[in-house]
Amino acid sequence: MIAVTETTPHDTEASELDPDEQSEAVAVARARAEVYGLLAAVFDGDVETLAAAIEDGAFVRLADALAANVETDALDRTDLDCEGLRIGYDNLFAVPGPHYVPPFASAHADEPSESFESDSPYHEEGEAGEFLGDPAAAAAKAHAATGFEPERGDGVPDHLAVAFEFMGALCDREAELLAGDQDGATSEELSAIRASQREALDRLDWLESFQEAVAREDAVEGLFAELAVFAPQFVAWDRNDGLVTN
Repeated sequence: MIAVTETTPHDTEASELDPDEQSEAVAVARARAEVYGLLAAVFDGDVETLAAAIEDGAFVRLADALAANVETDALDRTDLDCEGLRIGYDNLFAVPGPHYVPPFASAHADEPSESFESDSPYHEEGEAGEFLGDPAAAAAKAHAATGFEPERGDGVPDHLAVAFEFMGALCDREAELLAGDQDGATSEELSAIRASQREALDRLDWLESFQEAVAREDAVEGLFAELAVFAPQFVAWDRNDGLVTN
């Protein structure tokens, strides 16, 4: 559930939208939510949803509908094997090994968390990249502020699947507000929702590092490497063109 009560000053009032603009804004918010929902499934290892989305052309269709400047050619396929995708996902994102790429923000941080103490043999105190570091704390705080309870990401607040699930929930709530009666309270909540979206996108500044790591390690199937390219491209588009500026 998403319920944001904090408000911020805003320039775009919901009440200013005419019916056609309102309908278009709802469609955009729902399409953004669908993309983020698919990305959440992808990076949570939901290979059945991934395969169905690829074979149905969902990524291509949604990118076209949003006029998003992202690469989708490699995501137009019909030759996917779910078992191969499952093995590929586990080798890349689930099971630490020679090709493992941690799918959570803390692992890609440049600076160590201030209060983190670790007795792990795989991490030395004072080094960046701790599990459940400051990025996880920031994400958990943002989730709690909106009443969001993630279902993906194995309970890791800064897991990439959770970050996309959160954005999807925020976009869904935006669409609900836009589709309902427009009044001052709606406008204030829209402003708060969009501020939360902006902050959530800012917390994805580690996607470039993640994408580079996946490109190095996904040398066999290659689909996850392509999706790791699509994800930051879509986030960049959304930050610049999809998200309504308050």
